[in-house]
Amino acid sequence: MLEVEGLTSHYGRIQALKGVAINVEAGELVAVVGSNGAGKTTLLRTISGVQPASGGRVRFAGDDITALAPHHRVRRGIVQVPEGRQVFGTLTVEDNLRLGAVTRKDADLKTEIEAIYAQAPILGERRKHLAGTLSGGQQQLLAIGRALMAKPKLLLLDEPSMGLAPLIVEQILEAVVRLKREGVTVMLVEQNAFAALSIADRAYVLETGKVTMEGTGRALLADDRVRQAYLGL
Repeated sequence: MLEVEGLTSHYGRIQALKGVAINVEAGELVAVVGSNGAGKTTLLRTISGVQPASGGRVRFAGDDITALAPHHRVRRGIVQVPEGRQVFGTLTVEDNLRLGAVTRKDADLKTEIEAIYAQAPILGERRKHLAGTLSGGQQQLLAIGRALMAKPKLLLLDEPSMGLAPLIVEQILEAVVRLKREGVTVMLVEQNAFAALSIADRAYVLETGKVTMEGTGRALLADDRVRQAYLGL
């Protein structure tokens, strides 16, 4: 579904990605782990088109989308849940969900919103509340729900566990696994390497803008280099 080849990206003179190559097959849950500053968020932003590529190629479903505008990528099925959730705090929960379908003309909003509420009942209970009044975990559920309203073929999740209590992290990751089981292809960027590798089909380790290791989630969990560098073992 997704092919990234020799991808580079810069912030001014600073090169954040240095020839990254990754693949994501349809139906997979692929994790990207690494320390702060490794380039994980830049990688997702470059795939979604928010951050321009300075070299390399991004192909989606066989098509070169390297120069495609972000909103056109959304229409093709690439949808990102940004780091820090970034819900619209002065709008209601329901209005945030409606905005997720803004690029779609075929949306049956009422039915689809109710389906989100069925998956996350707390959002249904607070549908008329302002999103800014929700807890961090509830906002993360809302951000994921908003992304699902765009009917993603590939869901890009950027640090969904950031700033959340361990119990809430577990609930968020369970929701991610459930989406994968329902057929959504997921690319998950996480600093919490243990959590990400525990649920990933495959994973990549990113260090200073380069892929240094790849393999199944289980294999990387058992790798001594990963255990020492990212799991504190």
